[in-house]
Amino acid sequence: MVTPVYDTKHIHQLLEAVSDPEIPVLSVNDLGIVRDIRINGHQVEVVITPTYSGCPAMDMIAENIRFYLHSCGYDDVKVTTVLSPAWTTDWMTETGKRKLEEYGIAPPNRLTRDIDAPRRCPRCGSTNTREISRFGSTACKSLYQCNDCKEPFDYFKCH
Repeated sequence: MVTPVYDTKHIHQLLEAVSDPEIPVLSVNDLGIVRDIRINGHQVEVVITPTYSGCPAMDMIAENIRFYLHSCGYDDVKVTTVLSPAWTTDWMTETGKRKLEEYGIAPPNRLTRDIDAPRRCPRCGSTNTREISRFGSTACKSLYQCNDCKEPFDYFKCH
């Protein structure tokens, strides 16, 4: 039997093992959706904010958090979703952005939020890219193509 440690830093570290179902290389910590961890006696409450208010992955993420913390010995786990303040790509970790690029998805461009700003191709590094569609494989991404290597790639939109 695992003896749980009721410490917010410890629980935050445990959440590194809970990945996003749509982008499995990212943890919920990488995404920056974990807003708070509250401990009340033997209850652990994890407060999360969706990347989009209608994000279909949030129910799965909440269930995965509950399941994983239960497997770590926490019997009373509550996951609360808050919509305000709205999530922003500024909350993503630099590690998460690096993981996105290594996975083949261009990370959010922190230099500008201009929709027409060049996006660096995650495959060849070129900035000679163009937007094909404002909507990519999920609502939080746009579809781009590199004009040099000709490969399509998702861009994680800033917001």
